[in-house]
Amino acid sequence: MATPRVWCKLPCVPHRVFLISPASSTGKRSQLLLARGSASPLARRLRGEGAPIGEVMSFLSSLYFRGKLTYAERFARPPEACPGVLVITADRGLVPPETPVTLRDVRAFARVPIDAGERRYARPLRDAAQALRARLPRDGEVVLLGSIATAKYIDVLRGALGDALVFPRDFVGRGDMSRGGLLLRAASAGVELAYTLVDGATRSGPRAARLPARRRSARSAAAGDEAGR
Repeated sequence: MATPRVWCKLPCVPHRVFLISPASSTGKRSQLLLARGSASPLARRLRGEGAPIGEVMSFLSSLYFRGKLTYAERFARPPEACPGVLVITADRGLVPPETPVTLRDVRAFARVPIDAGERRYARPLRDAAQALRARLPRDGEVVLLGSIATAKYIDVLRGALGDALVFPRDFVGRGDMSRGGLLLRAASAGVELAYTLVDGATRSGPRAARLPARRRSARSAAAGDEAGR
């Protein structure tokens, strides 16, 4: 029988590590990056010394991955000697966002389907998740910033992380762009979202209401007016 969690009477903050789902390595932005002779600064770095996987995935995904990474770095509270943010990869489990990758690595990611039934993806991810769980205290949490409506992450991670695995409650009913915007706003405001256990949670539902339009500052408005002239 699992030992119940003991909640503090006073506000307490558990250790918290974030897992970020990867951007697609087969989409249009990836094709631009991988094209032979691509002259973009990032492509040149990937052909040489490499670039951090967090930067590469931000380029491939734009708003969604950038929102996840910004939010995770803002609110991660890992235990000592443990990464606070880890990126899920197609073939090597979990890696910190500063891990350098090359063009060859990005091509390798594209060859492995992110599918719970794909052993080349699932086995390294499961092993890395089990190692992460062993480093966390009993009340530590692992927050998945990725799709919770499909099996591709949940079915692999749930067995390794158990009741440490949680996700943002406000993700339900939102698409990728809406989630990215939500995370960027939360990080900017310094207000962390509420999380819920994956086990037993409703992971899909009706479409969530659109995020309200952000108020523009007087300086931004003036700059926009000037640009439109």
